[in-house]
Order: sequence, then structure tokens, then C-alpha cells
Amino acid sequence: MSTRHLEQSRTYPLSVEDAYDRVLPMPLTDLFDKRYLAIAPIAAVEGQDGVWGDSVGQTRTIKLKDGGTMLEALTVIERPTRFGYSMSNIKGPLKPLVSAANGLWSFAPDGAGTRITWAWDVTPRGVIGKIGMPIFAKLWNGYARQALARLEALLAPNP
Repeated sequence: MSTRHLEQSRTYPLSVEDAYDRVLPMPLTDLFDKRYLAIAPIAAVEGQDGVWGDSVGQTRTIKLKDGGTMLEALTVIERPTRFGYSMSNIKGPLKPLVSAANGLWSFAPDGAGTRITWAWDVTPRGVIGKIGMPIFAKLWNGYARQALARLEALLAPNP
């Protein structure tokens, strides 16, 4: 079954290096702290050794507030331009729709700031996933826009 590419971007007033260095290790419970319609916020991250982003192959389990879980594994670390990960072993409400996802955060100069792009390549699960993918795509895009708006507050300089 073919994958579906989903992507959202936003520009922030900081350098590419600063953006990368602050986003990669950011606690997911801070960034994804709000529900977006049917997509639950992240409740906890378990099984992470050390600071996230130490090495390719590093893994952790993401627990959602709706009881869902997924295993995240870092697949790409290319400071300061991008980092990527795979999502597998998806359980809970997303399981009937998504068999796997590959995520990528990229960072590029944009005027006086940095354009941060978050993308997912989603592999639907079976017929239900294929039929439900257009709806899931709309939900994910809203969730991503909400997360990038939250990121703006988290990246703002402290007074």
C-alpha cells in the first residue's frame, strides 16, 4: 500500500542551529500537549535512554492520553538541517488506520529566521486505512499546525 505524504511548515525568528538544537531534544509532552479533534495529546514518553537525539537507532515509546502507544526510533540526525524517525508498533485508536509512519523535521534559512517543516510519510493499514486516510490527513494537518503554533511559544526567548 502506498504512503501518504503530510507536511506543515512555519518560520521562527531564530537561527537554524538554535532551532535544531532546541527542537530535537524538546520533551514531546510539552510540544504535543493538546488534543486536536480525534488525535490525542502525548501523555508520557517511556524507555528513552539519555537525551533524545544522542544517536541514530535510539528508541522510546510514546504514550497518548487515549491509551494508544507507538515505538519511535531515530533514523536520521544531520545537524543542523534535519532529523528523522520511524513510528512502528502502533496500538490504540490509530492502529486500524496506520501501520507505520516516517517523520522528518527539517530546518532551513528563511529571511532572518528559520523555516521548520514537520512531515510524515504514512503507510495506511489495510482497506480501512486506505479509505480513512483522507480524513486522517486532514486531522494530522490540523494537529501539526497546532503543534507548530505551540512550538512558537516554546521557542520564544525568556524575558
